[in-house]
Amino acid sequence: MKTLHHNFLKLIQPTLQRFLHAGIIALTFLWGNTVSANTTDSDLRQLLQLTEYIGVDYPAAVKDGQVIDEGEYAEMCEFSDIIATKTATLLQQNKTIQRLSRQLKSAIKTRQSFKAISQLTMDLKDQMLQTAPELSLPETLLSQQKIERLYQSNCSDCHGKTGHGDGKLANNMLPEPVDFTDKTRAMNRSIIGLFDVINNGLENTAMPSFKQLSPKQRWSLTFYVGSLAFEPDLKKKLKKQNTQAADLALNDVIMYSPNELIRKKHLKNDYMISSLRASPYRLFSTDKSPLDITRKQLQQSVIAYKKNNLALAKKLAVSAYLDGFELIENNLDTRDKNLRKKIESNLLNLRQNLNSTGNIQQISNSTRIIFSDLTIAEKLLSQQSMSSVTLFSASLIILLREGLEALLVVLALITILLKSNKKEALKYVHYGWISALIAGIFTWFAAQQLITISGASREIMEGVAALIAAVVLFYVGFWMHSKSNSSQWQKYIQKNIHNHLNAGTLWGITALAFIAVYREVFETVLFYESLLTQTDSSQHFVFISGFLSAVFILALISWALIKYSVKLPLAKFFSSTTIILLALSFVLAGKAISALQEAAIISITPLPVRIEIDWLGIYPTWQGIVIQLIILLLSTTLLLRSKN
Repeated sequence: MKTLHHNFLKLIQPTLQRFLHAGIIALTFLWGNTVSANTTDSDLRQLLQLTEYIGVDYPAAVKDGQVIDEGEYAEMCEFSDIIATKTATLLQQNKTIQRLSRQLKSAIKTRQSFKAISQLTMDLKDQMLQTAPELSLPETLLSQQKIERLYQSNCSDCHGKTGHGDGKLANNMLPEPVDFTDKTRAMNRSIIGLFDVINNGLENTAMPSFKQLSPKQRWSLTFYVGSLAFEPDLKKKLKKQNTQAADLALNDVIMYSPNELIRKKHLKNDYMISSLRASPYRLFSTDKSPLDITRKQLQQSVIAYKKNNLALAKKLAVSAYLDGFELIENNLDTRDKNLRKKIESNLLNLRQNLNSTGNIQQISNSTRIIFSDLTIAEKLLSQQSMSSVTLFSASLIILLREGLEALLVVLALITILLKSNKKEALKYVHYGWISALIAGIFTWFAAQQLITISGASREIMEGVAALIAAVVLFYVGFWMHSKSNSSQWQKYIQKNIHNHLNAGTLWGITALAFIAVYREVFETVLFYESLLTQTDSSQHFVFISGFLSAVFILALISWALIKYSVKLPLAKFFSSTTIILLALSFVLAGKAISALQEAAIISITPLPVRIEIDWLGIYPTWQGIVIQLIILLLSTTLLLRSKN
């Protein structure tokens, strides 16, 4: 009997609750009519909520002109009657809203198609929003990790850990909790509609008000549950045929459902809207983030390509990488290195497709994949409070990676002078690297405050500097190898070094030290600036600790190399230093070609197999590999001859 009784209640309870819910809302509205004849924010928000509710749930009431759920249909009729009555009283001057309200009421009574009802609710809601007071929009959201914790502690018992409406309490609830992952429903649901439910709750349901949370927490929770239906699309890479850009503001995404935005913006698909709903963080950035720049430049590149302006399309694609994506590569590496490599590779491949006309379908597919991956990357990077271990490692590795090459060049110059008994000339080396640090910091300041230094200009500068350094280092290595015999070196010292040092060539040493250091400094500062955007204020100590640890390691390497290289016998010193200089020439040559390719100065011919060893300057293009093979062949020949 208990089971029968429970099943009977389960059968009739939804209908009873719907009628009770509709009746309470109706009384609330009718009572509101006697209180005020003026349109208030709360009145319009209720009207908007009812209108959106009809647009979302009408398919559950009527199908093919037939009522399939009496309770749902009664609710639709009741809500449409409330809307018509309320608008006639509150919005007497707006004839369009009154007309649409009457049409909606009539369409529901005559059980018209969902398409017709959806169009009417969209039009009606659009008109209401034009008369509504300006909404106070959120300025920021909580980090992804904090929002997820907030959802699990407040919502998961009913809506489930993943938002499928299957929480541990769901079986005992009527009506059942909403499935936030239902894409069809989510396409008709606006953020403001979700916010109002979270803010006010739903009477006669288990959904409570969450006004005890702060406004930022409520908005963050709203955007999170509003994203759940769109996240799987990112994992499936949203297989669309078009990557049409949409100029969507925060207010658009909050006030309108995805389907409403598609109609308002005349979009061919929901890709851009789905991307923003899945990862809304860039809507809250006052300054364009690197990923925003990447998207914008790619969108403009595709537009230029469609207009057959190949030069502009390629220039914009280059900017998408250098002015945007490259600046967050280090940060993304700490989360998903394979994703970083994939996006980087796809961006470079896209540029190749822009070299000739007729590739529009291929370019559309490529940009679609890149946009999807950028959104995934954005969600990873939005987890701002990265672990202390990850932050420490990232801060340490940036300086070590960028500083080690410059350090080895400077140390080689210092040890050569020490071996030449020319300690007084060391100041010229110090002039070089110290001035490079000052110039790098000034360049960064100028780029931020005074002028705009494009990513292409930066890469050209780094590429040319690396190429000059590679040539000079190879020459110095070759020269040192020819003097590796002790008697030859002593003879050379007596006849040449003293005169050359006095002749002013020491400024050449200064120049080489400057070039070796300056090419690294500016990029290092930019990488650190980008890393700081992903760091909470409470983690600044960890960030600084990583930086200082890298400084300590570089200082330790400097001390060890200077101490032990000076003690080496002359022949061993020259042979080991020669190998180091030739190896540095090999690495810098590869990095120089890569930088000039990224700046579109040198063409890119990819290898059939992707081989990438960043610390050796080896990248998967024929141009870089060929120049490095030439250096390797010449170096090997040089070293083998010395043994014969």
